[in-house]
Amino acid sequence: MSAAWIPTVCLGVCLLLLPGPMGSEGAAPIAITCFTRGLDIRKEKADVLCPGGCPLEEFSVYGNIVYASVSSICGAAVHRGVISNSGGPVRVYSLPGRENYSSVDANGIQSQMLSRWSASFTVTKGKSSTQEATGQAVSTAHPPTGKRLKKTPEKKTGNKDCKADIAFLIDGSFNIGQRRFNLQKNFVGKVALMLGIGTEGPHVGLVQASEHPKIEFYLKNFTSAKDVLFAIKEVGFRGGNSNTGKALKHTAQKFFTVDAGVRKGIPKVVVVFIDGWPSDDIEEAGIVAREFGVNVFIVSVAKPIPEELGMVQDVSFVDKAVCRNNGFFSYHMPNWFGTTKYVKPLVQKLCTHEQMMCSKTCYNSVNIAFLIDGSSSVGDSNFRLMLEFVSNIAKTFEISDIGAKIAAVQFTYDQHIEFSFTDYNTKENVLAAIRNIRYMSGGTATGDAISFTVRNVFGPIRESPNKNFLVIVTDGQSYDDVQGPAAAAHDAGITIFSVGVAWAPLDDLKDMASKPKESHAFFTREFTGLEPIVSDVIRGICRDFLESQQ
Repeated sequence: MSAAWIPTVCLGVCLLLLPGPMGSEGAAPIAITCFTRGLDIRKEKADVLCPGGCPLEEFSVYGNIVYASVSSICGAAVHRGVISNSGGPVRVYSLPGRENYSSVDANGIQSQMLSRWSASFTVTKGKSSTQEATGQAVSTAHPPTGKRLKKTPEKKTGNKDCKADIAFLIDGSFNIGQRRFNLQKNFVGKVALMLGIGTEGPHVGLVQASEHPKIEFYLKNFTSAKDVLFAIKEVGFRGGNSNTGKALKHTAQKFFTVDAGVRKGIPKVVVVFIDGWPSDDIEEAGIVAREFGVNVFIVSVAKPIPEELGMVQDVSFVDKAVCRNNGFFSYHMPNWFGTTKYVKPLVQKLCTHEQMMCSKTCYNSVNIAFLIDGSSSVGDSNFRLMLEFVSNIAKTFEISDIGAKIAAVQFTYDQHIEFSFTDYNTKENVLAAIRNIRYMSGGTATGDAISFTVRNVFGPIRESPNKNFLVIVTDGQSYDDVQGPAAAAHDAGITIFSVGVAWAPLDDLKDMASKPKESHAFFTREFTGLEPIVSDVIRGICRDFLESQQ
């Protein structure tokens, strides 16, 4: 064979092979790109040459020592310590698939977990070629045919109009069986493809419901439709009872975490596929999902016929599990055949953000203003304890431009807006602003301060969809009336929590607090007693928020 360019067809990457049998002694290694994966090399043993300067943060690596074949070869080699980021020769050995690829941080690369993959590989130091020994680089010039080589594909941003973090909870029970399970996977793949998955578009993961739930892959594992389709194809049928409730609860609690790739301010969605009916109670799982701000969709297939209804624990299981029983969150298909026509309508639902009512939680859909007593009786050291109390409440909430908002007003006879709801959009900036509040000192006019806050702090955001709360912290009796201004605040839809310290009269606290008074008014003799009240106020805000959503 003459020394000529031999193109090798692969997925997303074009490799240039130099002459010589792959893996034979003395043969030149194959020049590959930073993102060539193990599955692109279809040999039991291969010598490859990794380029230098690959961006470490863009490597996709799954496992440690033994890597899933969807991993980047060069990324795995750097992770293993076989080469540095300057590149070099690597020998690749193909291995069978396995379960539970571990996540390890090594040599600047954080590998990721993967529950299962059909093929693996490992890497060792490669043999130096003659070209390397003489300092010659492997040529990457265009072949003489004049055909252009494919460029390394850039990561796609995806459909920016459909930002959502979506878990597909598929049915892997004996109810569905192996054949329909494969048809279900095909349908999920079509939905994933139409969503427009990408770095700035929807991210998806997959959980299988059976006897015990199993997270097959997380949101962070794949950000391209091609890789998601590969991953879905590799999911194996588990069998067992259809414990959908158990799987939904597990997904709400364990799947949507920052470590697993959930994004701040993006709707969290679970699409639950049920073939027939669940074997367990799904109502409690639906409640848990709503508490975690997860929008539950149910896609039911092959509803139970009248003769089967006696075996169903709760015939209204769909209505009790979905985010809202309004028809939007439930979707029915008669069977798994000819499902292509159902793909687009489901995708349109998943991309309709304004309908994602369960994305709103007490942590991301509230405006909380703190009215802080800066009178002379407080003193500087106790004032610091009051600010610490305010910070401990504020830091619990998901503060962002589309999430929770925090404002602070200090009062004596006068009032001073320390910062308004629109001043800071991050938790870090809000907490820094609270720390920087300077003690004013003066008299106590709480009634005027309430009226001032309603008018100047809540007034400008009256169109906000968030629920409004006012937390008043004071250590003494007001020189003016508090009952009238507080009643006006209640009428304006503002829920008031009053927190009194030391000489604050209980009657004033109750007059200011929303109903029921006993759960909205708090008192402590010492400023150090504010700390235990933090959790009471947070629980109260969440309770009131949930009641307002009913």
